[in-house]
Amino acid sequence: MNFTHLHVHTEYSLLDGSNKIKEYVARVKELGMNAAAITDHGVMYGVIDFYRAAHEVGIKPILGCEVYVAPGSRFDRDNSQSEDRYYHLVLLAENNQGYANLTKIVSKGFVDGFYYKPRVDLEVLETYHEGIIALSACLAGEVQRNLARGRDEEAQSAALRYQQIFGKGNFFLELQDHGIAEQHFVNQKLLGLSKKTGIELVATNDVHYTYREDEEPHDILLCLQTNKKLEDEDRMRYEGGQYYVKSPQEMAELFPYALEALENTCKIAERCNVEIEFGVRKLPKYDVPDHMTSKDYLRKLCFEGLARRYPEDAGEIAEKLEYELSVIEGMGFVDYFLIVWDFINYARKHDIMVGPGRGSAAGSIVSYCLGITNIDPIKYSLLFERFLNPERVSMPDIDIDFCFERRQEVIDYVVEKYGKDRVVQIVTFGTMAAKGVIRDVGRVLDYPYAYVDSIAKMIPNELNMTIDLALQRNPELRKLYESDSQVTRLIDMSKRLEGLPRHTSMHAAGVVISQKSVDEYVPLSRASDGTITTQFTMTTIEELGLLKMDFLGLRTLT
Repeated sequence: MNFTHLHVHTEYSLLDGSNKIKEYVARVKELGMNAAAITDHGVMYGVIDFYRAAHEVGIKPILGCEVYVAPGSRFDRDNSQSEDRYYHLVLLAENNQGYANLTKIVSKGFVDGFYYKPRVDLEVLETYHEGIIALSACLAGEVQRNLARGRDEEAQSAALRYQQIFGKGNFFLELQDHGIAEQHFVNQKLLGLSKKTGIELVATNDVHYTYREDEEPHDILLCLQTNKKLEDEDRMRYEGGQYYVKSPQEMAELFPYALEALENTCKIAERCNVEIEFGVRKLPKYDVPDHMTSKDYLRKLCFEGLARRYPEDAGEIAEKLEYELSVIEGMGFVDYFLIVWDFINYARKHDIMVGPGRGSAAGSIVSYCLGITNIDPIKYSLLFERFLNPERVSMPDIDIDFCFERRQEVIDYVVEKYGKDRVVQIVTFGTMAAKGVIRDVGRVLDYPYAYVDSIAKMIPNELNMTIDLALQRNPELRKLYESDSQVTRLIDMSKRLEGLPRHTSMHAAGVVISQKSVDEYVPLSRASDGTITTQFTMTTIEELGLLKMDFLGLRTLT
């Protein structure tokens, strides 16, 4: 029996999924499946990590998202019935066009529709439906919710509306069975609805963790999300322990009456083929004065700077400058230097303090002549090759320090110049590190604070410390772990949750400047203060060929 998981939450459904991407793809492979999907709640944080991890183990990655659909307009903020504030809908990218559209849909959810959750509406789905396969999701999907309430006609019209938006053969009715009575009732109705409308069925398991035995650590994770204790009666929980990565055999046993729904998962998997392009540069163009090329303009600025910086021996140094310019031109970084020169020039003209330069950029005469750095590379015999090297084609990386209080003015200038859709700050993830996760888990288990604290303090204060490493390094901790059942439980649960992302925040310095609107390349999110950020971290942004700049704010320059 063949089967492909198409409804899967990873660690990037923050505090809701404990399914770590690397473990997930390894488990899929182990169970003999050759494709798998990622469909986190409302976000695409994990799609690139997943794409790479899946390819590494020889599994075909299906990139998707379980989006929240507003019942009315995504701009409406008033909705008193809490349950119907949004419906769930699973979207899978069928091809590159679909991936680009999914990126747009998910971005719109944050930029336009954020209200408790990032929400989209039918208008967004209609605009960006091309190349996307949609599934009706779980009991929180619009079709299922109507069926559960006995509103069969509304369910049918919702299903036909989705089919009309995505096109015939691109919308499926989703069967799920986690042993919940309501699901059994709804599944029977879905079978009938499928016969009546001709909309095909697909069977999924709503995966939130990797192995069956992850049920308890996952339950603890939900408590962290909702700020509850494990003991609390009226808290959110996923009953029944069925939300793990099931084998094709287990799925066949659940749905003996709908084998075609299992086959359809493989047919959908065959249709989904997205190729992510790495390392192709997407640098913005710098606007140069009329009748000039970017190359000419950079040369002009450099030679003016050369006369200013080296009035005595400009002749001898001109040769080195020519060499650097030829490397910069050959590597395609002319616009990069013009962009950096321009905003540093703006800062200097407006009396915003700029640092003298840091890192390998100080080895470049071009940087020095442009005023990007203030350190003479000739005087200190600094090497240009440490900064740019034709042998090792990677983006130049110039970190620039600005006065802490006025750094934002420089960013505002860049936004003004390139357009606010093309300049976006970068997300980072706070993860559950060894000490923190022990404290978190201890709180949920309702262990005494001082007791948990004493155990957390046994973790050495070192960079990249993990619980496993701490057990090797600290014999006292190891002994407690082996002899005290409470400590055993605390540490075992903590180990399963260790390393999961806990929350997002904004990178202290990183800013993307892109040649088109940023959401043409990467999905957008919204930080807690309302600032729009990317959904991908700095390293991913660079791998995708986008220009990342570090605008560092230093108090010592203030």
